[in-house]
Amino acid sequence: MPAVTVEDTTTLPRVPLPAPRTVRRRTRSVTTAPSGFEGEGFPVRRAFAGVDLRALDPFIHMDQMGEVEYAPGEPKGTSWHPHRGFETVTYLIDGTFEHADSHGGGGTISNGDTQWMTAGGGVLHIERPPEQLVMSGGLFHGLQLWVNLPKAQKWVEPRYQDLRAQESVLLASPDAGALLRVIAGDVGGHTGPGSTYTPMAMVHATVAPGATLDLPWRPDFNALVYVLSGAGSVGIDGAPVRTGQLAVLGPGDTVTVRGAVRQESRTPALDVVILGGAPIREPIAMYGPFVMNTRQEVADAFTDFQAGRLGSIPAQRVEGPVPHAGVRGETAGDDEQ
Repeated sequence: MPAVTVEDTTTLPRVPLPAPRTVRRRTRSVTTAPSGFEGEGFPVRRAFAGVDLRALDPFIHMDQMGEVEYAPGEPKGTSWHPHRGFETVTYLIDGTFEHADSHGGGGTISNGDTQWMTAGGGVLHIERPPEQLVMSGGLFHGLQLWVNLPKAQKWVEPRYQDLRAQESVLLASPDAGALLRVIAGDVGGHTGPGSTYTPMAMVHATVAPGATLDLPWRPDFNALVYVLSGAGSVGIDGAPVRTGQLAVLGPGDTVTVRGAVRQESRTPALDVVILGGAPIREPIAMYGPFVMNTRQEVADAFTDFQAGRLGSIPAQRVEGPVPHAGVRGETAGDDEQ
């Protein structure tokens, strides 16, 4: 059960009914996220694995972290690592995480909070569970999304947005069969708290068994539906989806998600994250924690990192392999072929 919920969805504002001539999007592909490990060893699903970056644009990477119930002493995080050229969005569905950076920023997010970090020109960053959680163990479940920055904004000053759970805009579908948490973007006339460089929307929806969500969606945005848990179908064509699968939808102005009538006992409803944004359509050169426009810019980022120009950590030396080095990117654009 996600941390952010309500007892009675009928008390919430409603998203509007689809317009008479609405174009419901069809499903272009459904892929299953492979499982792996990140940082010091916490389990993840690589949500975008095997999907063409052009279909994801402006998004480039997403991990589902957990869901896992840690025993005492088991919770893990990441070591210090660099980022440049994009934004990381860490949405914690359940649990607690601490974060800090080389610019003196940081804090704690917990149970429905979102930490939105614009790496911009470069920053060193660390994410880890608090000592109390390491000692006690407990539930941990979240997402980390990487959002690309346009070439003109890849060198902006790093910044943080700590978006608390209560800041998310809570909505319901017209029949109250779905609960929506709007984290960023405008959805049916309701705007989430996240401030974005790239026009986009991010929604976490819980769809009851047998319920249908027809969500208004900007026609100039792409549309992705990732299943956090449960089973159901996506698109006007009703493509079946289940936990750990990503659906890429075609053009239109409405995203359709249906919850299966029968759900497993441990997943009483269908939980999905719906993403969309205005494609940037620029060349991408991506390796590890750097997302730039050319291979030379990526090489320069590694050089700057090793020279300490992305920041320094007092009384600590950064050694060993760069975390996220398992994340590889395709390149696109004439100068990167």
